[in-house]
Amino acid sequence: MVEAKLHLLDLTIIACYFCFIVAVGIYTSRKHTGAEDYFLAGRKMIWPVIGLSLIASNISSTTFVGLAGEAYNTGISVFNYEWMASVVLAFYAIFLLPFVLRAQVFTMPEYLQKRFDNRARLYFSGLTLFLNIIVDTAGSLYAGALIVRMIYPEVPIWMIIAGIAAIASVYTIAGGLVAVMITDSVQAILLFTGATVIAVSAFSQVGSWEAVTAQVDAGMLSLVRPLDHPGVPWLGLVTGVPLLGFYFWCTNQFMAQRVLAAKSVDHGRWGSLFAGLLKLPILFIMVLPGTMALLLYPDLERPDLVFPTLMFDLLPTGLLGLVLAGFLAALMGQLTSTVNSASTLATMDFVRRVKPDLSSQQLMLVGRITTGLFMLLAVAWAPQIEKFPSLFQYLQAILSYTVPPVVAMFIVGIFWKRATAQGAFITLVIGIGMGMMLFLLNEVFNVIYLHFLYVAPILFALCSVVLIVASLFTEPADEVEVAPFTWTRVHFRAETEALRLLPWYQNYRVLSLLLLAITGLLVVKFW
Repeated sequence: MVEAKLHLLDLTIIACYFCFIVAVGIYTSRKHTGAEDYFLAGRKMIWPVIGLSLIASNISSTTFVGLAGEAYNTGISVFNYEWMASVVLAFYAIFLLPFVLRAQVFTMPEYLQKRFDNRARLYFSGLTLFLNIIVDTAGSLYAGALIVRMIYPEVPIWMIIAGIAAIASVYTIAGGLVAVMITDSVQAILLFTGATVIAVSAFSQVGSWEAVTAQVDAGMLSLVRPLDHPGVPWLGLVTGVPLLGFYFWCTNQFMAQRVLAAKSVDHGRWGSLFAGLLKLPILFIMVLPGTMALLLYPDLERPDLVFPTLMFDLLPTGLLGLVLAGFLAALMGQLTSTVNSASTLATMDFVRRVKPDLSSQQLMLVGRITTGLFMLLAVAWAPQIEKFPSLFQYLQAILSYTVPPVVAMFIVGIFWKRATAQGAFITLVIGIGMGMMLFLLNEVFNVIYLHFLYVAPILFALCSVVLIVASLFTEPADEVEVAPFTWTRVHFRAETEALRLLPWYQNYRVLSLLLLAITGLLVVKFW
């Protein structure tokens, strides 16, 4: 086991970083004038900030630990989640994003209410709150605790988790989304710098790419894997990964909230595509170092220790402090993102409905209180993640059983105006029941074995059929009411004419095609 030590210089760098982010939170808190400022940064964010904030929220402590660990365990096929995000974000920018921004909503569940009805909103709000706390926030706390416990092994993990949560709460509760997005932008730069340094150091220790290919099984260096692969089987890649990606990038409140803060539809689109581009270097700076670690540390106790081990073993004093600050930046980025978005959901989708007479200032106060409460719930759950085989599989498996009904509602609802509110409600009821049944059969009683990437498309297909059939047997919605939330060829042709007036570098369709072309070349290279 690698010995984890921090020198005075490392600790000084980390302390300076935390002073900076707390100062940002306190400073931005003085500028809030109401709920829209606190929850959506006044809807004035520009595309570079949106893109960097998206990537910083995604490339979190769970991603650092999870991607490297899964690459060590099953190979680079875990990168399929990353490049598929570029495809999903291009789809999002073209089809869904403009309708969401023009709806001027605070939350994605609020958008579902406008497309369907209040039942869809309440279910999705409750589900998102659950996933934000149990999956995202708790996962980030656990990943950060793994690092700190390497330095202080005698400290109980629950105590480390509580300490991290306390620090993150300070500037999230005070500063709202402005503080989150500003610090996210700084953190994204720090993250990529730190990950690049680790990747170069790992490659230097291994010696050459030829040394990797000579000693690592060829299958572990391929993105396309057989049907029985434990990580990402090829059928799961083309069916399950896009669905989980659509939920995560397009409908998950803690990611979508960054786009909802955009000053215009164009800035929302450009920021999303920029985030998609930033996903591609992850293969080289996070995934491949995890596979290289097979040569450097063949006998690690568990895969989740790969990234912490690389960091403490390969980096010199000073640089270790900088990279550890970057890792903690990732941790803070996701913690603040998820808790702030959970607070937005609770305040706007539940409290405001019960107390519609609350002022904007009162709603902001409620948001700060709920932020603290949700952090406490995540602290209580996070130690339980240690009981799962790996952090990454914990994150993905839970989504596979819970999100397909919502994904079906968004995708069918955006392309088919005949989808009705009653059909959506029936889909939710049946989808929840089918998800619970599959979970019990597959995970609890082990009656069947289905890879979680097969669970998601099966549930999605069933929910889509239910939504279509149930909608056909129920009263259709008023076409005028659903028109602002459904994509049509008329809308596409009108937008085409508007885009002719723009230079190519401002045309989101051209930028989307460029992103997809770059993604395709990278995938083919590691096919």
